[in-house]
Amino acid sequence: MKRLILYTGKGGTGKSVISCATGIKTSELGYNTLVISADPAHTLSDAFGKKIGNDLEKVMERLWVLQIDPIVEMRKNFSLIQEYIVSVLASRGIDETLAYEIASLPTMTHLFALLKVEEFFSKDVFDVILMDTVPSGEALRYLQFPKILGSVSRKLAKFLTPFTELGKFLQPLIGLPTPSKEVIKSEVQLISRLESLAEILKNSDISSLRLIANPDSFSIENIRRTLLGANLYGINVDLSIINKIIPDKVKDDFFQRWKELQREALEKAKLSLYPLPIKFLELFDVEVKGLDMLKKVAEELFKEEDPTKVYFKGSPFSLEYKGNSLIFRVKVPFTEKDECEVERIGEDLMIKVKKDIGELINFIPLPSVANYMSLKRAKLLKGELEITFVKENGG
Repeated sequence: MKRLILYTGKGGTGKSVISCATGIKTSELGYNTLVISADPAHTLSDAFGKKIGNDLEKVMERLWVLQIDPIVEMRKNFSLIQEYIVSVLASRGIDETLAYEIASLPTMTHLFALLKVEEFFSKDVFDVILMDTVPSGEALRYLQFPKILGSVSRKLAKFLTPFTELGKFLQPLIGLPTPSKEVIKSEVQLISRLESLAEILKNSDISSLRLIANPDSFSIENIRRTLLGANLYGINVDLSIINKIIPDKVKDDFFQRWKELQREALEKAKLSLYPLPIKFLELFDVEVKGLDMLKKVAEELFKEEDPTKVYFKGSPFSLEYKGNSLIFRVKVPFTEKDECEVERIGEDLMIKVKKDIGELINFIPLPSVANYMSLKRAKLLKGELEITFVKENGG
């Protein structure tokens, strides 16, 4: 079975290095592997120490790499539709420059980069596809477009296509440009490809999202929010990697405080990402660049493991609606014996747990629907913290 593994995290966490190292490991295990990057910084070239462009390039036996430009992919898949949207906005008196800004939906460039994955999946050439940049939680919502618009758009397209020529004559009367056959065809094709992409991404036997962070609070906070977004959109997160940990062998006084802060961050990561498996990768004493260093990273990370394995299936979170209430369940690594406090702070849920090692505080991002609700109660049941929210004023 083919595998798609997506690495995400804040800039500078090591997504490109780890995706390339994973690719080296899978190719050595006999899988025909493709590593794709949509990073505008062209980090694949940095990792392999050679120029990588937008054409497939073989870098070792069974391993190919590709650097894509998300803007080019967006133009290829969205230009006709975008031009039509711009023409509609311009006909209503909106400045053309502003119309293009409105028609360029935020974060969609990353989604169009992912359509390259769908393209290679349909060709059935590679056993494993790795991508080192994936959409943020904001971009993932666009995967819902086919579900919302798919059948309606197809039926509407079939109905409108015979009238596109007539529409040109009616345009002066209705004051709006009518879509051409090419625009309608492009929309239907885009929706079909997004449907196929969503089907691939939501198949937990095929696709895994893997979270990469550095041992600091900002980086870990980023992947916690990504974890929630991925689960809400039905994408399986099977592994987290905490990268660039200062090794214990470093005894220099200058780094001692940094090591303490990193240890605190790692403890918080274990709590906030539970029950997701976590791998830890130490900081190397030289820049990770070239095949030899990438092989070292692969060995440190995976040792004798096959990186294509699915490390975890399931969701740390679940949502259930009951009348005017929302029940938000979170898997937690503590028991009824531990003293636990729950408090809502803005868009986050703060969980404070007193354990033998001391007090641990975890902030869990809440789904947007909870913004319109108030926290009613929280209780611990069989390894899950069950938090109930109710609509304010009974609305």
